[in-house]
Amino acid sequence: MYRIIQYIYILISVECEDQPATLYCEQCLDNYCEVRYYYQHRKGKLRQKHTFKKLEANEKIAENVPLNENTINQIKNEPNINLDEINFDVSKSIFTNDDVQEVGNWYVERTKYIPLRLTYEERKYLRLLEATLNVSEYTDKIDIIVYSSRAKRIVNQIKEFCSILSGLVLSADYREGQRLFQNKTFEDNEAFFQTIFEIGRRYKITTPEKMPDYGKLIYLLQDSQIEEIKEMLGFNCCTPLKTVYSFLENRKNGMELLQDNIIAVATQEILPNNKSRKQIQKEIKIKENAIEHLANKYANSELSRDEIKRCLYSIGDNHAYLRANRDPCSKMIDYLKTYFRPDKIEQGFSLAIQMGKNTSRLTHNHEKQYNYVLQSLTLWKEIAYEMYKLWTLAEEDLLSGDNIYRLRDTGQGLNRVQGAPRVSRTMQSILYKAQCDIGYWVGSSVIHLGDHNVPNAFM
Repeated sequence: MYRIIQYIYILISVECEDQPATLYCEQCLDNYCEVRYYYQHRKGKLRQKHTFKKLEANEKIAENVPLNENTINQIKNEPNINLDEINFDVSKSIFTNDDVQEVGNWYVERTKYIPLRLTYEERKYLRLLEATLNVSEYTDKIDIIVYSSRAKRIVNQIKEFCSILSGLVLSADYREGQRLFQNKTFEDNEAFFQTIFEIGRRYKITTPEKMPDYGKLIYLLQDSQIEEIKEMLGFNCCTPLKTVYSFLENRKNGMELLQDNIIAVATQEILPNNKSRKQIQKEIKIKENAIEHLANKYANSELSRDEIKRCLYSIGDNHAYLRANRDPCSKMIDYLKTYFRPDKIEQGFSLAIQMGKNTSRLTHNHEKQYNYVLQSLTLWKEIAYEMYKLWTLAEEDLLSGDNIYRLRDTGQGLNRVQGAPRVSRTMQSILYKAQCDIGYWVGSSVIHLGDHNVPNAFM
């Protein structure tokens, strides 16, 4: 069951500057989003007495609107249906008219943070980037305390890195290497280096368990965004990530593709749970027909059928990520609520823990530990749901030229201490949503980012 949340807003929160306002403080005379209002008024005797009113024009118009899947189930379970003859031209009847706009808006917003799946050619360059990162000693030579010029060391190491990468490209494809590097400088190949670095960043988001040298790459790019370094290098190493949204945004029929309700069928994940082989094959065929229908319907001179399929597969990758990382949290929450009760302890099944016993660092009775486990699973479920967005915002914080880091000893060695306003703001919203869902909170709710505990958005 897909659930979509849509809001209409007019005013912007004075604190966030990019979040819609829902509350008006009658004493401060300012508009706030709900998270910022309670954050600003949580302390101080005078502030706690402030009164507010809701902004009627900004009230949410639809919440948790379920998509009507009756027609989908009817298609799947019809015994005499010929799957090769399904006509997807009329399959907008899958959803009710009231849901059409919500579906499109959900996919448009979601795809802003879904990276494009790598092509075969991009994967070849990815292997060369990984090989270069493996032999590079960038952080070993930069994040140390010496008395020589740090800016010169950074520039020399970045140029050395690009030289190694250029040599590997030349050895892998001599003709392509000649075309790129013969009688050319690093500045002339700015777009080439930006592309390779972007490929590595995009790959890491979609497969976080891979590419262990990602930290080396992101620190190199972080240094390259310092204005002094950028001037000495003569070129920029960074470019925005390629997402499904950015790829389709300026192409004909791109937004129409995302707002077509059939995209929900074309990107759904086929799960084998308690299904017969015949039913699974039927669902696979329906999905394949939906993909072919969208590819045929929206393909044009600016957007090929293969590019449309690539976008659909990328959205499907995101659904697979959610199933593997978010859904287990939901399942554990169901188990917790099914087999345990906070107000009742079954003999031999107490959740209570005691400090110093079985490596416990806290002392909680059964009820408190139940609530603590529930809030932890709920919070992580919300974080997993927004992980692609959080990762993208983390890179934006790290690679922001206006937000320079400081190399400091945090008690755990030298670390790059840098603020993370984008991630922090989003995490506060996620935390607030989890608190509202549960209705209470055990322990501290402070989010550490850019301090001695958590130096930056990457750490």
